[in-house]
Amino acid sequence: MASVKESLWDPVAGFGVTFRTMFRKVFTEQYPFDKKPTAPRFHGRHQLNRWPDGLEKCIGCELCAWACPADAIYVEGADNTEGGRMSPGERYGRVYQINYLRCILCGLCIEACPTRALTMTNEYELADRSRESLIYEKKDLLAPLLPGMEEPPHAMQLGTTDKDYYLGLTGAAVPAEGGGEK
Repeated sequence: MASVKESLWDPVAGFGVTFRTMFRKVFTEQYPFDKKPTAPRFHGRHQLNRWPDGLEKCIGCELCAWACPADAIYVEGADNTEGGRMSPGERYGRVYQINYLRCILCGLCIEACPTRALTMTNEYELADRSRESLIYEKKDLLAPLLPGMEEPPHAMQLGTTDKDYYLGLTGAAVPAEGGGEK
């Protein structure tokens, strides 16, 4: 036989949250018109970065694809040639795709990148009407060219060697071979 508490109080207590929130003022978010800024460390859409002279930072190592738990990244590396240099290293990412239907925006790919070529922006509007448009190609992911940058392919302009390039030493600040501070 049920007690008085079980038969009278329990059904009413189950509606406790409903009764508490029923008389609160309704707050409506005016989303498309009033967008709230995201947190500074928010993980949004990916971006492939460039060096200050316009060469791509991606060296086609495919570490981001290996680190992705959702298998959302596809990278094909290719060798740079002297006539067509896309990045300062030996290789560059010839094909780079991110499938946002699979991506969980976890950020493991950006932690795996050895050259900081891949970062995440604060852009969060990734919805679209077709599945094909949610597979971002390299041209969609590359950072725009800023003033002073040159469209690749071109020769390295910042340093004389790959090491100078990655250290950020410009042509004027590059020490002579065998010299420098010890």
